Amino acid sequence: MTEAELPGLTAQVLWAAFALAVAFGAIAQHTRFCTMGAVADIVTMSDWTRMRAWILAIAIAVLGFNTMVAFDLVQAKNTLYAGPNVLWLSNLVGGLLFGFGMVLASGCGSKTLVRIGTGNLKSLVVFFVLGLAAYATLRGVTAVARVATLDTVSLTLATGQDLPSMLAGSAGKSRQWWAHAASVAIGVVLIGFVLARREGRNAEVWIGGVGIGAVVVGVWWVSGRLGYLPEHPQTLEETFVATNSRRMESLSFVAPLAYTLDWLILFSDKTRVLTIGIVSVFGVIAGSAAVAMGTRSFHWEGFRGAEDTANHLVGGALMGVGGVLALGCTIGQGLSGVSTLALGSFITLAALIGGAVLALRWQIWRMERIV
Repeated sequence: MTEAELPGLTAQVLWAAFALAVAFGAIAQHTRFCTMGAVADIVTMSDWTRMRAWILAIAIAVLGFNTMVAFDLVQAKNTLYAGPNVLWLSNLVGGLLFGFGMVLASGCGSKTLVRIGTGNLKSLVVFFVLGLAAYATLRGVTAVARVATLDTVSLTLATGQDLPSMLAGSAGKSRQWWAHAASVAIGVVLIGFVLARREGRNAEVWIGGVGIGAVVVGVWWVSGRLGYLPEHPQTLEETFVATNSRRMESLSFVAPLAYTLDWLILFSDKTRVLTIGIVSVFGVIAGSAAVAMGTRSFHWEGFRGAEDTANHLVGGALMGVGGVLALGCTIGQGLSGVSTLALGSFITLAALIGGAVLALRWQIWRMERIV
């Protein structure tokens, strides 16, 4: 790869990521794919339909990513999630904060973008609050507190924290073998759970689950294969093109919202360039808007009052802080991270669901007191 060829490769990576994000937004809007909604359906109605779609998406993402690992096309260690340092307390606290916040804000980061595409002005406000809180936790005042407290508590492993690496280090056989074996076992169990009940066999669940899971795998391939350079023509170092973390990335919707605000505000600064995360933000909005307009479901929606406004502001702030602490959101950790089978991602996933359940129980308690 020569320096003259680099802009062309970067453009290919960005357009491919944008197209996949458009597909994500369209699928999520068409099938009502929503993690917060899935948890809420279970808590309030004992309805597992949307949860089965999310579980199916996890199965597809796990199978897809680890198939690439098995064929040595990508390596989990090149992601943000699978290093040897497990920030378990940050994962736990961040996940709880994010899960609680997404209930207050009527959806997680990805759902916020999907709702913006349908004309929801409340979600536009959440976008700005979430992005600002995330930026402060990445580099600002909240970042100082994060680094000095929660991030100091960690567990360092001898290998990467992804399950195949841990098994290869303790039980023999290669990392590629364990990636194939573990992903097939997990995938079969999860898909079996989805199919166990009638609601898991309808078209909406399968379109949403397979579609979203495949998009996550697709972005992994775009970043980890199409955008991979063993030697950057300028730095001569291993590089993943057009990523903010300088590592292999898939979809996530916390830090990318902060980077999007940064890009918009400092657009004239030539050091601010488009990345996979930034174009994914625009892509999800575009995909959702296309479906909303095509089905005539696009409509403007605003806040109902002061309490509704406060809930969304607090929820957006909790998601911004919590998402950075946890290294991701319901998509960033719940799908992209979990697809690598990283220990920290499973901790975050459990905390996300726990935080959401707590918030829903709290809302039900408040409603019962009012009545």
